[in-house]
Amino acid sequence: MSIPANLKYTKDHEWLRVEGEVGYVGITDFAQSELGEIIFIEVETVGETVEAEQVFGTVEAVKTVSELFLPVTGEVLELNEALTDKPELVNDEPYGAGWIVKIKIQDASQISSLLDAEAYGKLLG
Repeated sequence: MSIPANLKYTKDHEWLRVEGEVGYVGITDFAQSELGEIIFIEVETVGETVEAEQVFGTVEAVKTVSELFLPVTGEVLELNEALTDKPELVNDEPYGAGWIVKIKIQDASQISSLLDAEAYGKLLG
């Protein structure tokens, strides 16, 4: 199971990659493996500011639908359009081409409350 050291993580199994004031959000390798084959991603919050730990969308897998939670407060700038035709990218490349949304981070101080790779690994056991 992959847990890249350059990302921050939530207890709900989302990850955040920070690039200046912009962040990329996706679900972890663990989350995608638990969900199984992902068939649809829905995000209706593009253009909206969503608070940390609030729902920004859903991911639909063959066996379930799960809510997606934003790791930090931010404006949802865009949905990864590649997921429209290939939602399985979240399964194949959860930390790369399978990112879900790009956000403008509103409060960078919230980043320090997220888990680092080591803490996330301990959470998984």
